[in-house]
Amino acid sequence: MGHAVALHTNDDYLKQPAMPTIQKMALYMESVGKYGDSPFLYPVYGLGGLPESFSRLCAIHGGTYMLNAKVEGIVMEDSKVAGVKINGVTAKAPLVICDPSYTTELKVTKVVGRVIRAICILDHPIPNTNNAQSIQIILPQKQLNRNSDIYISMVSGTHNVCKQGLYLAIVSATVETDKPQEEIKPAMDLLGSTLDVFIQINEL
Repeated sequence: MGHAVALHTNDDYLKQPAMPTIQKMALYMESVGKYGDSPFLYPVYGLGGLPESFSRLCAIHGGTYMLNAKVEGIVMEDSKVAGVKINGVTAKAPLVICDPSYTTELKVTKVVGRVIRAICILDHPIPNTNNAQSIQIILPQKQLNRNSDIYISMVSGTHNVCKQGLYLAIVSATVETDKPQEEIKPAMDLLGSTLDVFIQINEL
C-alpha cells in the first residue's frame, strides 16, 4: 500500500509519522472516485497540452504567461528569491521553479542524485497486462534488492501521442550504481521486444 497507493519510492515512510502516508492514500482514493478506474490522468496529445491549459488558467486568474522570453537573471532581496528579470522588467514571485542553468550565479545545492529514464517505442502492449492501452507498473525495491522502486508508465495511440498500434513506455529509476542501464534491466525485460529505446540520465 505504501508503494502502490501512497507512491513512496522506498521504505523510509515506515519510520516516519503515519499521517502524510494516510493523506497520500486518501488523495489516491479520491482520484479514483473522480476519474473512474484509475487515479492517474494523462492528457490526450501528450504533456505538450499542459502549457496551453496553464496559460489559459493563468490569464483567467490575472497572471502573465510569457513565451520565448529571455531570462536575464534571478532577482534576490535579502538573500531570498524575489522574482525573475526578463527583458529589463522584473516579474515578482515568492518562488521560482527553473532549470539549474538559470541559477549559475547563485549558490545552488550540489548534485544529490541522478535519475535514469528509458523511453521505449513498442509495437505491442506490455505482456501479461491484459492488452492494456495505458498502465503504470511499480517494481518494489525489496524485490529488486534496491533502495528505491522502479517505475514503468505506458501510453499508446489511444492518447494520440503516437501512431495507432504503437505504444510508448517510459522506465524510470533513481540511479544507485555506476551502471544505471543494468539497474533498469528487470523493467526492460518486462516490456518484451522494443522498436527503439532512448536513454536519458539527469542530475538532481
